[in-house]
Amino acid sequence: MRNLLRPCPPVTRRFFRLLTATLLLMLALLPHGARAAEGVEIRRALVEATEEGYRLSATYGFELSHEMEDALQYGRTLYFYTEIEFTRPRWYWFDEKAITARQTVSLSYNVLTRQYNVAVSGSVHQSFASLEDALFLIRRPGRWIVAARGALKVGETYTVKLSMGLDPNYVPKPLKVNALNNSEWRLASDKKTFQYRAE
Repeated sequence: MRNLLRPCPPVTRRFFRLLTATLLLMLALLPHGARAAEGVEIRRALVEATEEGYRLSATYGFELSHEMEDALQYGRTLYFYTEIEFTRPRWYWFDEKAITARQTVSLSYNVLTRQYNVAVSGSVHQSFASLEDALFLIRRPGRWIVAARGALKVGETYTVKLSMGLDPNYVPKPLKVNALNNSEWRLASDKKTFQYRAE
């Protein structure tokens, strides 16, 4: 019994003290109340053949971090990208890259009008009274024509890859270093892959 109740050796005590101090330091360095941008979830993705061309209908799920919201309030514009790629497998050569398209959506805040502005590739521009309403349009964008009707061979099956997120190319230079190293500035989806039979 005495052996079981014997105090820990000094080396063991020092180890536990060091471990406890390290854990406390890590907790102290964590940003209090910060909400990190964890990524974009592609909740729905569908390609439709219409008279105007092939349209993408998609919905996304994401939240802005506190740092992104603060940047908006200080007049910074946030840019979101959507990329889509159609490829067709070929047994005799590399896969055929039939369509590659990219769309940019900007989100900004006007201090004078106290409104949030969303612009889709410079064509659609809408203003909203709240950030949540503006984000609703980005999360559920209108159907986007990704290619003309004759761009795909009818009856052929294509592999479609879709991704969406905050465009790092448009992050202002003073924030770029922070954006690359800070999880609150990393907002992107994994590539969603699905099959589409051209109509």
